Amino acid sequence: MFFELRQYRTRPGKREEWVEFMEGEIIPFQVSKGMVVVGSFVGEEEEDLYVWIRRFESEEEREQLYEAVYESDHWKDVLSPKVGTLIDRERIVVTRIEPTPKSVIR
Repeated sequence: MFFELRQYRTRPGKREEWVEFMEGEIIPFQVSKGMVVVGSFVGEEEEDLYVWIRRFESEEEREQLYEAVYESDHWKDVLSPKVGTLIDRERIVVTRIEPTPKSVIR
């Protein structure tokens, strides 16, 4: 099992709209395809920071879920075009992390 810690930077003044888009459209869509979204966060001191965490049981599962989400017509035609208007895709940071033995997130 591993997690993706995904850090995004929203465009100026767009964080609230991004959170609404994530929580209202992107996360529900990804969950409907089988993604496990552990949490969604905003920076307390950084006005443009948005962080979310997804969990995968294996690399094979991650690859299958990526295909189900990112190769879908709904992602390509509806969701993806709006993403770039709200976040700076050039500044996305994705870190793969593994929980320690006593981590409560498993």
